[in-house]
Amino acid sequence: MKIIVVGCGRLGSDLATRLFEQGHEVSVVDNVPAAFNNLPAHFQGRIIEGEALSEDVLHRAGIERADGMAAVTNLDALNAVVAHVARTVYKVPIVVARNYDPHCRPMHEAFGIQVVSSTIWGSQRMEELLYHSDVRTVFSAGNGEVEIYEFTVPKAWDGRKLADLLIPGESLAISLSRAGQAVLPNPDMLLKEGDVVNFSATLKGVEALRTQLKSL
Repeated sequence: MKIIVVGCGRLGSDLATRLFEQGHEVSVVDNVPAAFNNLPAHFQGRIIEGEALSEDVLHRAGIERADGMAAVTNLDALNAVVAHVARTVYKVPIVVARNYDPHCRPMHEAFGIQVVSSTIWGSQRMEELLYHSDVRTVFSAGNGEVEIYEFTVPKAWDGRKLADLLIPGESLAISLSRAGQAVLPNPDMLLKEGDVVNFSATLKGVEALRTQLKSL
């Protein structure tokens, strides 16, 4: 793939390096020459110095033939506008923007841009690690609005229905493993101690499950 990374700070340089090491053709754009020092010596992608909103800079980065762009500067407005231009003017198929300040996230959403908010996701993940060991997060979608969790059925829930654990519209069971064999679960399935249940849920859905487990 031909990918443009706008911003060569810690995040941008690491992303560009990862993409390059995976064999992609990478162009990195930044208006601060010293920022390119963040790239490792073995990086052999293209380096373009200049303002990301400059038409000439975008052309030199190869935007007309780009398969993807990641706008990852620490300026939310710049990320949003550059991503919007890439998607609407140059028809870049895959565009992702970094959200630096959580208060600015609605701006990205207003443009309909796929956004990654490391601050929001990171704080939620740390919260879970600090005091939620009973139900483990195994996958996070978006910025943590919906996640996939895993928990082991305790003795007190032996013989109870799976549906009793979940809130319709807020959580959904996606697999149940028993004696090493996984199945697609039916809500009416009776649980057995030691079953491992994977389910997707919103924050409301997983908090409801945790409340039930604590009440045992």
